Amino acid sequence: MSGLDDFRAEVRSWCRDHIPKDWRTDQTSVDDAEFVRFQKDWFATLHRAGYAVPHWPAQWGGGMSVARQVVLYQELAAHDAPRLVLAFVGIHHAAATLLAAGTEQQRRRHLPAILDGDVWVQGFSEPEAGSDLAALRTTARKCGGEFVVSGQKLWASGGLHADWCLLLARTDPDAPKRHGISYFLLDMTSPGVEVRPIRNAIGDSHFCEIFLDDVRIPAANLIGAENAGWQVAQATLGAERGMTMLELAERLGNAGFRWLVESAPADDPVVADRLAEFDTEITGLRALCRRLVEHGPSGPADASIVKLYYSELLQRLTGFGAEIGGLRAHTVVAKPLSSGWESRSWVLDFVGSWEWTIPGGTSEIQRSIIAERGLGLPREPSVT
Repeated sequence: MSGLDDFRAEVRSWCRDHIPKDWRTDQTSVDDAEFVRFQKDWFATLHRAGYAVPHWPAQWGGGMSVARQVVLYQELAAHDAPRLVLAFVGIHHAAATLLAAGTEQQRRRHLPAILDGDVWVQGFSEPEAGSDLAALRTTARKCGGEFVVSGQKLWASGGLHADWCLLLARTDPDAPKRHGISYFLLDMTSPGVEVRPIRNAIGDSHFCEIFLDDVRIPAANLIGAENAGWQVAQATLGAERGMTMLELAERLGNAGFRWLVESAPADDPVVADRLAEFDTEITGLRALCRRLVEHGPSGPADASIVKLYYSELLQRLTGFGAEIGGLRAHTVVAKPLSSGWESRSWVLDFVGSWEWTIPGGTSEIQRSIIAERGLGLPREPSVT
């Protein structure tokens, strides 16, 4: 066998021995404390095997080749492994930011701590600065060796459990919108930080509000140069694409599609046609994600194409699951907290799928990026 074949066999054997057999049942209708305990235990299990942060540089515990990462995520999806929900921002967004723009001292302080279980949240969006992130109003004024921060953040996923926050704040109110923003690492135990959970449409409180009332952040926690936070944020946002999208595509093509087939009437030709369409679309998505991670972007709109493709396919697939599931599907009011976006609780999955077509740039914004940056079409005229 080739080296990749050997590695695939290794991962398959590990999955059979280490993935908790009844984790979906055990993680349904559990309280926050049990969810956090399970997530941290699962992250530690993956870390011991060398599978938690394969995309990090070797000196920080990663160093796995792209080809092996593809195999790893394919096998974890095929064996229905729990997702790293709680660690996601830390191992992807925080790590990408620290590696791209952090100081050596910041990396040495935070990267090992992430591996030890520190949880991170992203403090970007605000009540009037969601899709238009550059319109944020949270302020940070310099005071000696500190910055004093006041404002509000919204849609902060996992904020209730976070130890640290990736925070954007305006440090120069007179500069053009994208030129007066700075990027900070915020200790969530700092005085003046208040986190309030937001109960969403499916009944959980994954989203949070973060209120900042004269919170003091040491100047040593500034990432990059003062007023250059917009450029640093691009490294953070870029971490949402690539390998993370490949993982999501593999999960959709394994458990998600398998459960859709199992839920469908076996002798309905119309349903069979729809399943064939979904199978074709998922195959295309998986191929697109694999090409992106193996060869890199071929154009400035590739990330938007993948995000748009996945989010709207997820919405259609889960909506079809709710449709063919009938009344019984509408009586399922709980889903495993450590699952992906396809848990087989079809109505809850469908409602949750809308989360993917709004944050990180709505589908309308992604289409504008594809049109203007990808196809070179003229910008829409400004509305005055």
